[in-house]
Amino acid sequence: MVESEAQGRLPGINPISVVDIGSNSVRLVIYEGLSRAPSVLFNEKVLCGLGKGLAATGRMDDAAIERALKALTRFRALSDQARAFEMHVMATAAAREAENGDKFIADAEAILGREIHVLTGEQEARFSAFGIIAGYFDPDGIAGDLGGGSLELVDVKGGSYSGELTLPLGGLRLAELSGNSVSKARTIARQHLKKAAILKNGEGRTFYAVGGTWRNIAKLHMELRDYPLHMMHDYRIEAEEAIEFLGNVVSMKPSKIEGAKSISRNRRALLPFGAVALQEVMKSTGAARVSFSALGVREGFLYSLLGQAEAGRDPLLTAAGELSVLRARSPEHARELAAWTGRMFPVFGVTETLEDSRYRQAACLLADISWRAHPDYRGLQALNIIAHSTFTGISHGGRAYIALTNYFRFEGLSDDGVSSRLSAIAGSKYLEYAKLLGGMLRVVYLFSASMPGIVPRLAFEKAGPEDGDVDIVLVAPRDCEGFIGERLNGRLQQLAKLTGKKLGFRLG
Repeated sequence: MVESEAQGRLPGINPISVVDIGSNSVRLVIYEGLSRAPSVLFNEKVLCGLGKGLAATGRMDDAAIERALKALTRFRALSDQARAFEMHVMATAAAREAENGDKFIADAEAILGREIHVLTGEQEARFSAFGIIAGYFDPDGIAGDLGGGSLELVDVKGGSYSGELTLPLGGLRLAELSGNSVSKARTIARQHLKKAAILKNGEGRTFYAVGGTWRNIAKLHMELRDYPLHMMHDYRIEAEEAIEFLGNVVSMKPSKIEGAKSISRNRRALLPFGAVALQEVMKSTGAARVSFSALGVREGFLYSLLGQAEAGRDPLLTAAGELSVLRARSPEHARELAAWTGRMFPVFGVTETLEDSRYRQAACLLADISWRAHPDYRGLQALNIIAHSTFTGISHGGRAYIALTNYFRFEGLSDDGVSSRLSAIAGSKYLEYAKLLGGMLRVVYLFSASMPGIVPRLAFEKAGPEDGDVDIVLVAPRDCEGFIGERLNGRLQQLAKLTGKKLGFRLG
C-alpha cells in the first residue's frame, strides 16, 4: 500500500471494503481499516430491488440483476481506487432463495474477483447480533434486522447472543405477500411472530431495530419532533409512544406525512410495511423501548474478524482516543485529564456509574480537538464535531454530555442559545456533570498550556484547618507559584459559584 501524506488518517492500518448484496439495496462501504471503531472512508448504495417479485416468481428480476451487476462493477473500481487492502462480499435473502441465485452469484464473483459469502438466515442474525455488540455499551434485548426479504431476530446480552431466527417478513416480501395491503401484511406478520418464541424474552428490555426501512422510520420521527440531534445510532423511543407513532405511519400515505421529504422516494413505499412489522414486534415482545442502530450485518461481520483483545476494547474510548491523536495538541495530556478528573470528581461529591465514567473520559480525550479554530469558535466547533461524530457505544444523553462539556470548557459555564437544545437531551444529571467537568478543565488548562506533565501534580482536596474559610482547595506544587494570578482565581470562583462550594488555592 502507498502511504498517503494525509495526517487525518490513522497510521498503520489499511482500508478494507465490504459489499453487501441485499434484497432491496446493494451497498459498498470502505472503512479506514479493521479496528474496534472503524471510520467510513466511502459509502454508496444502489436500490436494485433484487428481491422484488421473488415471492411470486421464485426468481430475481432480470432488470434488477442487470442493475446490481453494473453497481458491482462500479464498486470494484471504487474499492481499488480507495486502495482497499481487502474486499469482503456477502449476499442475503434474495440471492439465497432465488432459483437464479447461483447464476447471479457466479456473474457477480466474476466481476468482483472475490468469493461471495451467501449468508444463511442464522448467519445474518449472528452478524446482526455482533453489530449490536459492537455498537452498544452492555446491550440487553432482542435485535431485529429488517431487510428486503427477511427479518432476523436474535437475543443479545452483553457480549453474547442466542436464539437466532429468520422470518420471511422483509419489507419487500411483506408488501408482495400482502398484495400491498397493510391490513393483510399485519395478519401475515402476526402469524409468523406468534411462532417466534424468542420474542417472549424481550419483555421490559430494549428492542434494537436494524435496517434501512426502520432507520427511515426513526428519521421521520426525528423530523416530526424537531429533534435537534440528527444522529441515528441509539435513537430511542419508549414503547407506548413508538407503537402509537408506528400506527400513524401505517395509516397515512408516506407522501402525505410531513417530513417524508427527508426519505428517499424509493424507501417511502416500504415505510407502512416496515412500520407494521416493527409495531407487531414491539407488541409481541413487550419491550420497554426501541433503539435504532446504525450498525448492522456489515459492521457485525467486521467485528467478527477482530482478535479477542481488539474486540474487547471500548468503542467510544477507542474512537475518542483516535480523534485525540489526529487533532489534539497532546494526546498524552488528554489521557492525563481523563485519569485526573476520575480522581477529582468524588471530591465534589460525584459518584459515577461505569457508563458515566466512560463519558467523562471521552470528554477529556476530546477536550482539545478544536484548538486550530479561531478562539471565538473553538467551543462551537468542539460541540459540533462531538455531537455529530459517528461515535458508537454512547447514548444520545451521553453524546450531549461530552459535547456540552467541551462547549462549556471554552465558552463558560452558563447555558445559552447554542447549548440549550442539547441540554434538554443531556438531562439534568449529565448537564450538571458537563458544567462541573467543563469548569474543572477551565481551571487546569491554565496550568498545563495543553501540554503534559503538570495536571497529575495538581489536586482538589477537602480543605484543612490551614486553608481558612473554604470547603475545597486546589493544591499545586510550590514550583507552580508562577501560575498564580487573577485569571486562575476567576476560574476558581466560577467553579465555586457552580458547585456552591467555597474554593481556595494552596501551594504545597
